[in-house]
Amino acid sequence: MGEANTVRRTLALSIASILLLGLTSFAQTDRAKFDSVLMKMDAAAANFHSAEANFVWQQYQRVVDETDTQSGTVYYRKNGSDIEMMAEVRQPDRKDVLYKDGKLQVYQPNINQVMEYSTGANRNEIESYLVLGFGGSGQDLVKAFDVTYLGEEQVDSQSTAKLQLIPKSEKVRNNFPKIFLWIDLSRGISVQQKFEQPQGDSRTAKYSDVKIPAKIGNDLFQLKTNKKTQFVSPRG
Repeated sequence: MGEANTVRRTLALSIASILLLGLTSFAQTDRAKFDSVLMKMDAAAANFHSAEANFVWQQYQRVVDETDTQSGTVYYRKNGSDIEMMAEVRQPDRKDVLYKDGKLQVYQPNINQVMEYSTGANRNEIESYLVLGFGGSGQDLVKAFDVTYLGEEQVDSQSTAKLQLIPKSEKVRNNFPKIFLWIDLSRGISVQQKFEQPQGDSRTAKYSDVKIPAKIGNDLFQLKTNKKTQFVSPRG
């Protein structure tokens, strides 16, 4: 009887050791893959000057169980140490979203109106989100977020690494408790992003036909307004 118990204990310890060794091996493999993704992002950020991509933005509202979809083309450019972005929304309605010189402007040609928002003291934070996985480095990512590597996934036939981000800033975490990035393993850039919001809402962005670098003229980062365009700056 005693020998049987000894054999069972020995067998159990052996199985536990094998399982633990396997888990350790998987953890080391994941860590190596995660480090590789961060290095690819660092390399992409170091060489980043401009980018162009088609996008599909989806805003999901859980209360009404509806998804608002917008699509168009987005452009990014580094101008010295500053980041500039122009998003040309073409569907369902035309709208231009320009970020430049620390100011966000939303131009709606159908009503000939520009809404202007100053980022003020939040400029660095706003810019870090503009280039999140799209010209932003891996090292900056781990400084601002608790990052978890979730494995590899296919996104539109592209091999990607899925990362989960938990903002370290409580202020940011109150708006976006959790963020997911899908990083193209060949180029170190994000091809899909999902921002989870409180109450079950979410924002998803998918990018395709990404061109890095892109041929972008200075005139692209200008709103095509006219003398009758109304400029509005919301308070609060």
